[in-house]
Amino acid sequence: MIIIFATPEDVETAFYEAIARADLVALMSVWADDEEIVCIHPTGQRLTGADAIRESWRSIFANNPRLMVRLSRGVRWNGMLLSVHNVVETLYIGEERKPHGPMLATNVFQRGANGWRLLSHHSSTAADRNLANSDSADEGSTKTPRTLH
Repeated sequence: MIIIFATPEDVETAFYEAIARADLVALMSVWADDEEIVCIHPTGQRLTGADAIRESWRSIFANNPRLMVRLSRGVRWNGMLLSVHNVVETLYIGEERKPHGPMLATNVFQRGANGWRLLSHHSSTAADRNLANSDSADEGSTKTPRTLH
């Protein structure tokens, strides 16, 4: 069964919820049906294609079955067929209360015949270690979306 995502935000929510559940099937269902999908983890390795991305996440979930990512400080550019979100990710592993990160992530979404899908996810360690803490008053808030021309 193919899930139709009506908005890029729906895809992004499903992606991070799948990570929190360590649900590889759900995680892979958000990706575009394209041979050139790309995932770059904070380690810096570029993974291209569904097989490489699936195996990477399988390994991550095997080693860290409980991950939770809190998003903040989102900036979005939206178009009819393409949407780009840049967010700050704060990672929580297992029962640890101490956050890991912050990390900067760029998620690129594409609208196709089966709704919106994730085309690229690129996460890297942020140089500004206080980035996650600087927005505690507006946790989870996003800036006004911009339209792509």
